[in-house]
Amino acid sequence: MLAVIVESITTILALCGLGFYFAALWSARDFVRRKRPGSVEFHPPVSILKPLKGFDHDMYASFASHCRQQYAGEYEILFGVGSMDDPAVAAVEELKAEFTHVAIRLILCPEILGANGKVSNLAQMVPQARSGHIVINDSDIKVSSRYLERVMAPFADTKVGMVTALYRGRTHGTLGSKMEALGIATDFAAGVLTARKLEGGVRFGLGSTLAMSREALDAIGGLAPLADYLADDYELGARIAAKGYRVELVDEVVETTVPAYRFGQFLEHQLRWARGMRDARKAGYLGVVFTFGLPWAVLNLIAAGASLSSVALLSLLFAARVTLALAIGVGVLRDMQVLRDLWLLLPRDLVALGVWVWSYAGNTIAWRAHRFVLKDGRLSPLDDSGGE
Repeated sequence: MLAVIVESITTILALCGLGFYFAALWSARDFVRRKRPGSVEFHPPVSILKPLKGFDHDMYASFASHCRQQYAGEYEILFGVGSMDDPAVAAVEELKAEFTHVAIRLILCPEILGANGKVSNLAQMVPQARSGHIVINDSDIKVSSRYLERVMAPFADTKVGMVTALYRGRTHGTLGSKMEALGIATDFAAGVLTARKLEGGVRFGLGSTLAMSREALDAIGGLAPLADYLADDYELGARIAAKGYRVELVDEVVETTVPAYRFGQFLEHQLRWARGMRDARKAGYLGVVFTFGLPWAVLNLIAAGASLSSVALLSLLFAARVTLALAIGVGVLRDMQVLRDLWLLLPRDLVALGVWVWSYAGNTIAWRAHRFVLKDGRLSPLDDSGGE
């Protein structure tokens, strides 16, 4: 009887997952074929803000990509550090020496405004920015030479308050790194595009690109109120959208470096992200249970004892899942690593289902060698005894 119940439940969930795969494909098609505004000559001055903590060799190439912009307007790059002893300081000085034609400034951000050190830095950098438009992205983001041109174009419409962009991950060869990048390309991006279609637009931001007008940022009270939030990028976009501004997702796809995670580190990072999204989008995150079509089909196969119907269901789900991975990972994000790592798709999806279940088992996360309690999106440090 138990096997019959499990078989019935997993059949329903697998079919729901199939529905999600089709919805994601439809959403990706809509994004690619959407009507775009005509060419606009809008090149306002821009301040690019990059908060730093530590340095690795991949970062310099990412920094340099921001200095090679084919942008008709003026732009400056501000790097924020919490201490002048940070290893990233030397790299910024080297960057200034190599790209003398770019306005590059190093900003000391000594104050700790909350548990989120990145936001603390950014809140102290914003008053130093000279432009009416601000672009924030992470230290490891690598961009094309037309990045600013494409990201700034939507702001020609004054109703646009934020522009954000999809991203793909550059792997470092470990299993954890490959599974992380595969998830970004074939699952995360699919979820973003589906949310955009079903919700009639984007109402959140992605940390790969958070471009905003100074007017919109001032309307939400700046960045300081977000200093204790884990999903600060999501929260920033949600607050700007709540003020009546439009958030646009542009065609530009940027690259982020995925660290050489050991498998345990990969799981830790996935759990932190999952609990952050669970707190930020409670109802939406609960609905994620209906997106794991392939894992549910595998569980259905086991419960049904590999019956003909369960084999057929698994075959159908597998074909749809691979189609989705290729359509979005390769077709939209142009991530050729998906082809190399396609064999990891099923293991990665099974792990994702386990992380989703695990995310409801507690409220603690590990981040930058510290542990926090997460409640309503806010971080509270744990003391040494394990309590709040």
